[in-house]
Amino acid sequence: MAQQQQEQQQQEQEQEQQQDGGPSYMLLSVLQAQGVAAADIKKLTEGGIHTVETLAHCSKKELLLIKGLSEAKIEKLQKEAHKLVPMGFISATAVNEQRGEIIQIATGCKELDTILDGGIETGSITEMYGEFRVGKTQLCHTLCVTCQLPIDMGGAEGKALYIDTEGTFRPARLAQIAERYGLNPADVLDNPCTAQNTRAGGELSGRQLALGRFLKALQRLADEFGVAVVVTNQVVCANLDGGSMFAGPSVKPIGGNIMAHASTTRLWLKKGRGETRTCKIVASPSLPEREATFSIAAEGVCDAKE
Repeated sequence: MAQQQQEQQQQEQEQEQQQDGGPSYMLLSVLQAQGVAAADIKKLTEGGIHTVETLAHCSKKELLLIKGLSEAKIEKLQKEAHKLVPMGFISATAVNEQRGEIIQIATGCKELDTILDGGIETGSITEMYGEFRVGKTQLCHTLCVTCQLPIDMGGAEGKALYIDTEGTFRPARLAQIAERYGLNPADVLDNPCTAQNTRAGGELSGRQLALGRFLKALQRLADEFGVAVVVTNQVVCANLDGGSMFAGPSVKPIGGNIMAHASTTRLWLKKGRGETRTCKIVASPSLPEREATFSIAAEGVCDAKE
């Protein structure tokens, strides 16, 4: 009885959040009001499905991989989800209103924020690629702090998850950057979560398949919860085929078409004059191709210092 009351209170809170302009997604628990059993919701959650929107848009093939769900059960669950999630075409006005919920997270450099129309966009994947020592890691550390700032200060009032594939995550850097914004270093360090993943073995085709799946999962997180996904990437020589070294960029990001198509915005970071760095927008559905110059200091990414 107590558990039922708790679940009902949770549903009422989620409905209030929707009405008060809270999260734009619906957690699976709202389906209990549609007659969906709590046990089925638990199976979906354990299978990586957390929102009604994801359930509605998932293919039956994906859902059948979840243990304990039959095809008939999946059809019933999706039928209920489709009652709450519009599946047809929507107007450009509606899309524009949805994009009005997107916020930008400050990078620490005013010029870089300007060309990015405010900073790193939430709800999409931003890829940063370049050679070593161009500022990719430092920019990620800075974002781990700025994402905690209030929205009116260029933050997102959120948390950070840092997946460290090269062993370069340094909590001490976050503490240094926190002081720049007048934040308590201890509080800032309590916010981000980190995990190491350095596995990259196997055949190329297998790695590309795994990369595609991982990027799809990241895009789902961005779509579902409106998070900003930032991916760093390495580069290789762009003229390995023997072409002219003066034709086009000297380097290109690794990952091929899988990486290129998964990224909403692609940023090319390069070494500039002296201790400065340059960031160029290479691809974006809404931003023109342009460059900004920034520097790296003890307080993280900052305005260019000649």
